[in-house]
Amino acid sequence: FFSTWRTDYFLAYNNVLSVLCSLFFCSIPVNLIPVTMCGNQNNTNCTNLEPNSLIFTLGSYYILAISVLGIIFNAFVLMVFCFHKKACTVAEIYLSNLAGADFVLVCCLPFWADYGFDWPFSESLCKVTSAVIYMNAFCSIYFLVLVSIDRYVALVHPLSHERIRRPFYAKLGCLFVWGLGLVFALPIFIYRKLKFNSRLNLTHCSLNLTFPEQYLASEVTTITFSFIVPVIIILFCTVKIIQTLRKRLMEVLNIQKTDQKATTLILAVLLAFLICWVPFHVTKILDVLQNTGILKCHITLTIVQQISTYFAFFNSVLNPILYVLVGKTFQKRAKELFMFLTLLGVVKSERSLTVSPHAEDSWHGGKAKDNKQVV
Repeated sequence: FFSTWRTDYFLAYNNVLSVLCSLFFCSIPVNLIPVTMCGNQNNTNCTNLEPNSLIFTLGSYYILAISVLGIIFNAFVLMVFCFHKKACTVAEIYLSNLAGADFVLVCCLPFWADYGFDWPFSESLCKVTSAVIYMNAFCSIYFLVLVSIDRYVALVHPLSHERIRRPFYAKLGCLFVWGLGLVFALPIFIYRKLKFNSRLNLTHCSLNLTFPEQYLASEVTTITFSFIVPVIIILFCTVKIIQTLRKRLMEVLNIQKTDQKATTLILAVLLAFLICWVPFHVTKILDVLQNTGILKCHITLTIVQQISTYFAFFNSVLNPILYVLVGKTFQKRAKELFMFLTLLGVVKSERSLTVSPHAEDSWHGGKAKDNKQVV
């Protein structure tokens, strides 16, 4: 009975899971679905994971943990960048937008952790959460591209960076990235639909692709613009930055401390991105080769795909940690924010406090203020 049920079970999921396994917007967490089927269904040697496999069970708890930590950490980063009285630098504008994209992304992940086989929410929520997750994952990558270009211009072309590196242009660049992410997420919003399986009494939030050509074209487009193009730009800028820093050190040239600190932080963030996301995209490319019949379907790739997906989402938690551990300027601003909020809390609770000129000056950009009593 079990073997017959299992055969019917996989047949019922054949069309849906083949699409979900190969979603053309690779940053959507389709791999959270508890069964992964290979796109090449003619391969009879393809082994499927059991729906109750440990990797899927633990994956849901892992995604929930990532969501909670990501919301807390990225909210803290946004507070430091947004509530500080000093104007943000160009690099900080990009990093604050990156934190915003990560924040929205992790806010939507709990819906997918709860998904499993059955989508318990409305079709509108299916469309919105899928599109938002992809949009923000896409934007995160291109905010890092902007960050790497900014460091490249500042260090490799220092004579021209004053004209180009202005907060106004940085904000325009961020606005362009958000708009580009919205455009790339529109097909997700349009083609994501709820599909009810009457035999299993389950509702799927799936992408409704009709023709194999759609799958192949969309996969090539996504891998190109979500992985190959940004990684090439990031690697080019990073190599040039490192070469310039080494050249200056060999020539015993002084590097401004602010530039050096910002560059160290950004290189750490870029390295974290490559470590977290490259395995995911590599397995995605292998998955495309597998689904088109070039590679044989193997359970090892299925398992690695799941793990690489979970690891990629960890990047949204890792970035705020790097800001605190590596970013010296961020550490200073965080301390000033904490000091300011502490003073506000004491004022509200005790209604009487001698305000520290040092704390007030540091928060308001170093403006001198006389000591005074707050009653």
